[in-house]
Amino acid sequence: MMQMSTFQTTQEERRRLHHEADVVVVGAGIFGCAISIALAKQGRSVILLERSLKEPDRIVGELLQPGGVAALEQLGLSDCLEGIDSIRVKGYDVIYYGQEVEIPYPENAGPIVKRGSDGSPIEKKSRPEGRSFHHGRFIRRLREACDREHNITIFETTVTSTISSTHDPVVLGVESMTLSPSTGEREKDYYFGKLTIIADGYASTFRKQYIKHTPVVKSKFYGLELIDAPLPAPNYGHVILGDAAPVLLYQIGTHETRALIDVPDNLPTASPAAGGVKAHLKNVILPSLPKQVQPSFAQALAEGKLRSMPNSWLPPSTQQVPGMVLLGDAMNMRHPLTGGGMTVAFNDVVLLSELLSPEQVPDLSNTKAVQKAMRMFHWRRKNLSTVINILAQALYSLFAANDRQLKALQLGCFRYFQRGGQCIDGPVGLLAGIIKQPLVLFYHFFAVALLSMWILIGETLSGGWKFPLALIESVMVFWKACVVIFPFIFSEMKW
Repeated sequence: MMQMSTFQTTQEERRRLHHEADVVVVGAGIFGCAISIALAKQGRSVILLERSLKEPDRIVGELLQPGGVAALEQLGLSDCLEGIDSIRVKGYDVIYYGQEVEIPYPENAGPIVKRGSDGSPIEKKSRPEGRSFHHGRFIRRLREACDREHNITIFETTVTSTISSTHDPVVLGVESMTLSPSTGEREKDYYFGKLTIIADGYASTFRKQYIKHTPVVKSKFYGLELIDAPLPAPNYGHVILGDAAPVLLYQIGTHETRALIDVPDNLPTASPAAGGVKAHLKNVILPSLPKQVQPSFAQALAEGKLRSMPNSWLPPSTQQVPGMVLLGDAMNMRHPLTGGGMTVAFNDVVLLSELLSPEQVPDLSNTKAVQKAMRMFHWRRKNLSTVINILAQALYSLFAANDRQLKALQLGCFRYFQRGGQCIDGPVGLLAGIIKQPLVLFYHFFAVALLSMWILIGETLSGGWKFPLALIESVMVFWKACVVIFPFIFSEMKW
């Protein structure tokens, strides 16, 4: 390990003894760890605060899309994917009422395999890959990377409130409660920084205080861990579509496969009168799964290790509170169906670290310069975040279809994938975080809508009294497509 310079030693003492730094980061999760490292590598002094440094155990945040892998490499953190038994992900396998279509990540969109001595490519690009893993193991590796940085000091403490100046609204730091090793009692602590970054996750303590939006939750993911489950397409994430809401299957270790079952609120087959969620999984979900997966699923269900997480939608917003920003899942969430959350987070860190670099903002106590950078961040991040956010919400609406028009769009989506070519490369490139163009998303979404209309009309082209009804129904399908996507488009356009 490199020796610390005199300046670094002085900064470390200020963090450890006086709890003062350039940046105070609340939350040592995906976003908090990554932004701490990015800023520390720029020479900033960083205090990282986390309620518990034990390895977390969550059922989401287990799939990193290729666009997130690329961002992780930009941050110099790709080694965090190693040594955790992570699984390479090549794309998706969509199973619609037993019919199957593989959707690999687009060819020639990955890193160049080999270059010549002059730097020119001599071999074609490879297919990009994502990674899936146990969430807690990945977080542990990120925290270990933070611990190795000379410019970061980590404290295990529970942040309770922000601290503001008495004469203006500038946030100066945070107040917390820390367990005293000598007394065993919790005692007040204070941490001060020129900039406070709050990234305390989906259950944020500070969201209500600083953001006007509140998360919308219409369903939960119930998670099971299957052991040695033989998946139809190894190294692919699986999306199971049928009469129930979607089911996700993806490997997170050599022997472990995650099953995530979406259960909408007030679902009759999951009501207490019907036997609850376990009865729904046993009676409705189990029979709909591929035959080879059913024994592992039944065994995991019998063992009773069932956990849940809310599927939240929170549109992005910017804050203009001097001295503080709220980011990560605390600021913006989307349905985890497409596994885009970590990809958005790491790309946000890449962009934010560029905008807050010492070359752009020499002094982080210059609140006007920071606020200008945050306004730029809010709009520049949308090339990717808008795609991921809208895609997640729109696809969930189609995949959890509960009326005739949505069912027609669901079928149209599957038939679109079956066409192959750009009908696969475009959508999966968007989902992977590789294509960062919202207009491409809108093109493919409405192409699916038009195909859905054509399928309805095509069923009655031979004539007969059903043709006018099919024509009316097809117009209703297009209207439903607009109803699905435009509210999410408008939410992304707001300040």
